Amino acid sequence: MAVVGGIIGGGIFRTPAAVAERVGSSTLILAVWVAGGVVAVIGALCFGELGHRRPRAGGGYVYLREAWGPLPAFLYGWALLLVIASGAIAAIAVTFADYMLALTGLSARFTLPLAVAAILFVSAVNYLGVRPGAVLQNIFTLLKLLALALLVVAGLAAGLPADASAPPGAPSAIGAALVPVLFTYGGWQQTNFIAEEMVEPERNLPRALLLGVGIVVLVYLLANLAYLRVLGPAGLAASTAPAADAMRVVMGPVGGKLIAAGIAVSTFGFLNLVVLVTPRVFQAMAADGVFFPRLARLHPVHRTPTAAIVLQAVWATALALSGSFSQLVDYVAFADWVFFGLTVAALFVYRARDRETPGGATGFRTPGYPWTPALFVAASIFVVASSVAANPRNAVVGTGLLLLGVPVYLYWRRRTAGWAAVRASRSSRGPPGQGP
Repeated sequence: MAVVGGIIGGGIFRTPAAVAERVGSSTLILAVWVAGGVVAVIGALCFGELGHRRPRAGGGYVYLREAWGPLPAFLYGWALLLVIASGAIAAIAVTFADYMLALTGLSARFTLPLAVAAILFVSAVNYLGVRPGAVLQNIFTLLKLLALALLVVAGLAAGLPADASAPPGAPSAIGAALVPVLFTYGGWQQTNFIAEEMVEPERNLPRALLLGVGIVVLVYLLANLAYLRVLGPAGLAASTAPAADAMRVVMGPVGGKLIAAGIAVSTFGFLNLVVLVTPRVFQAMAADGVFFPRLARLHPVHRTPTAAIVLQAVWATALALSGSFSQLVDYVAFADWVFFGLTVAALFVYRARDRETPGGATGFRTPGYPWTPALFVAASIFVVASSVAANPRNAVVGTGLLLLGVPVYLYWRRRTAGWAAVRASRSSRGPPGQGP
């Protein structure tokens, strides 16, 4: 449920229109979604092995630290806190509020209060323990799958003639269409953040990743088939809200209301997942001595990183109230795939170390190694290059935001080293009241 909930947000309700606009024909549209699904499955396989090797809180942060060093790992956590996760929380909460207000007919002036209330409510639930957060996640993941099942069944059973194909795109358009598809498939890696709190993570995490990603690939392909069945390639390409348009064609105004409720549910479930898993990265950073020490402590009763959850909630709320979250997320969207690629590339480092260690490591292994992780790294490079080419200014600003983390990292390293020196000095003097 965490894997499925971490992937399915609002993208599948919007992205298919952009894909159809770029490639045109039904065959190419489905082929692009299949290709994206293959990359997602490969990513799940790679993260399954990484999670099996290191079932630790923090997931990608731990793998980056062990493979590439503490600074790249810190910059990943810094990016999550500064924009990627906190900005996503703010954006998702506002999207949820927009749909809820549209459903209830309330004024748009309640958008920010409702968005902030959603952030605080979900944070409070996850403050109380992993189990309450997991129960909430399971409920909303089932609800969002139910909403998508309604869309698929209604679309495929409609029996409506599909429109003529839109003009086919150039071969380069296929690559351009793959970028939003890969972003829409992203999110399975978040489950690795909470590996330490799973039951038997060495066995269950790889299984959850493969099963969860497989479910999402199937659901996404069926959703696109429904869009094409009802709207046709040209209609899908022209739509700004394909899910709502398809449901209105099949079921009238009631269909539009139902899918709006489904999108509200989907965004709320995604919000809960991000709030549940991301604080574990800040906990791992603090345990390494490169962030506020308080964030490393677990609540004595709930056993959750409560200070990290509170910090994330406060910063996400500030971003939501400022209205700057959307632009900030645009700035660093490419960075998410930089760290994706680096994390999967850590497999090459781990495997090389296995050869140097008698007996090596055992257990789950990525099939098709080294070609499968190499393909995923190549896909990551493609997404990053495409994002930078599409908006170089955003890439420059985003790189600057990431580099702001370097002095923060150096500050905490020096401070931690100073504390260690003081403790060592006190230890060498012996207990109070004794001479040397």
